[in-house]
Amino acid sequence: MSSQSFDIAHLGHVEMYTDRFDESLDFFTRVYGLKLSAQDENSAWLRAWDDYEFHSLKLTRHHTTGVGHIGYRAASTEALARRVAAIEASGYKVLGWVDGDMGHGRAFRFEDPFGHVFEIYYDTRRADPPEGDRPALKNTASAFTGAAPRRLDHLNLLASDVGEFRRFMQTCLGSRVTEYIQLDNGRIGGCWFTINNKTYDLACTEEHGGGHARLHHVTYATDQREDILRAADIFLQNGVHIETGPHKHAIQGTFFLYVWEPAGNRVELANAGARLILAPDWEPVCWTEGERKKGQAWGLKTIETFHTHGTPPVAKD
Repeated sequence: MSSQSFDIAHLGHVEMYTDRFDESLDFFTRVYGLKLSAQDENSAWLRAWDDYEFHSLKLTRHHTTGVGHIGYRAASTEALARRVAAIEASGYKVLGWVDGDMGHGRAFRFEDPFGHVFEIYYDTRRADPPEGDRPALKNTASAFTGAAPRRLDHLNLLASDVGEFRRFMQTCLGSRVTEYIQLDNGRIGGCWFTINNKTYDLACTEEHGGGHARLHHVTYATDQREDILRAADIFLQNGVHIETGPHKHAIQGTFFLYVWEPAGNRVELANAGARLILAPDWEPVCWTEGERKKGQAWGLKTIETFHTHGTPPVAKD
């Protein structure tokens, strides 16, 4: 079991690429229910109604789909410096400091062995909703509309070697593993990571499509399961492709619904209930290949596209 570093506070934001920018932005605001903090000709900065930062999703015009970068907020300026030193000494690809973004200050960028770009930062910009969007409850960040996810929860990346990705996460971010899949062939089929007391903030599963630096999905959390059932009706009404769910995952126990936004990126709504990892000596839960073949905890069997679809799409020969 790896020791956890608390230098990183939480997953801050994900940059998602879209080649159908206007349609994707309409989905994330009007249908999915994220708040628009700012927009320019290339990007939109979005957040859920109780995300405290300026943005948790950056939607960027691109020639294809997928993930641009993943941002984590450090616990302090000193913690940021410690993580930077660890990353620079790690042997992983270092991209260096960038000036930051509309939602945060300067950030240090680096890359996993599979092409995903990460950044860590500390100085951030708080959400400041306009007068008409201020919450009635002063201890929340804003009012809510649409499917109304409460906060960014996690993302799932694809990698050809999940074991190597695990070493990257433990070395560079100080993450610990909460659950994983052990395949019969000796490889790790999937790994779930946390840097705080959430059950996980990032998952990595094995790439089956021959792609590079691909995204499996981005997930926002709801207050309760009922929100996800209501969201299914909202998606149905708006012609959104519902891929699978609502069902319950065996791994991590989340109640879930997966859809594809208009450009094809997979987006999830999930509810983990009150589940947290409070044990400082938590032992990672191992799921065997045989156990995983039984499917989800309950609900329909996982459909084939869940194992093959990622973004950007892989060119067919």
